Amino acid sequence: MKRIDRIISEHTDYSRKEIKKLISNRLVEVNGELVKKPEDKYDDNVTITIDGVEIDTRDNIYLVLNKPKGFVSTTDMNERSVLELVPDEYMNRELFPAGRLDKDTTGLMIITDDGEFAHNILSPKKHVQKIYEVTLDIPVTEEMKKGFLKGVNLSDGECQSAILDITGDKTCNVTLKEGRYHQIKRMFGCYKAKVVELNRICMGSFYLPKDLSQGEIRELTEEELVLIQS
Repeated sequence: MKRIDRIISEHTDYSRKEIKKLISNRLVEVNGELVKKPEDKYDDNVTITIDGVEIDTRDNIYLVLNKPKGFVSTTDMNERSVLELVPDEYMNRELFPAGRLDKDTTGLMIITDDGEFAHNILSPKKHVQKIYEVTLDIPVTEEMKKGFLKGVNLSDGECQSAILDITGDKTCNVTLKEGRYHQIKRMFGCYKAKVVELNRICMGSFYLPKDLSQGEIRELTEEELVLIQS
């Protein structure tokens, strides 16, 4: 059990002094009952309202974004960050993108405040697959397909085996189980091919929801979190 002022301070921007004032003004309720003192203790799974507005007391947040072009997945102050697309209701959270997509790459991106979860889905040792839709400037070849499966040799070492499924003359899907810097672009570069469009559609067994338009973001369900890690 925790003090109510601590619970509120952990999940809002209120200072302890402000929380004490809210409680003295009879504006804080737990499970529908007024809180009398800041030191009153409660379990974490209670419903807390401040002036009639319920606050979010979950330990972690997991969001799925359909990333559009023009946004970076870093905190570079000179660029537009994907965090600008996060609704204001989550702004009190220390959110970060779980992995990176290039500025001109679109598709599935996870934003969270759970470092352990992010590590689990990004670590090569966990073997969580990522699937990308790729459009090239030249036709996709069987040579590329066989080479990807064998393991393309880059300047920083040989890549793990990757699956390349040809879907059209200049289009394909690529499945990776690692995530090096500009990996797909560099892999195709070994075959003198330039990546024109790159769109991530899957992580683990979770596919980008078809009803989530580019730039849109929503919370992940428990079932979807399981699929991502599978």
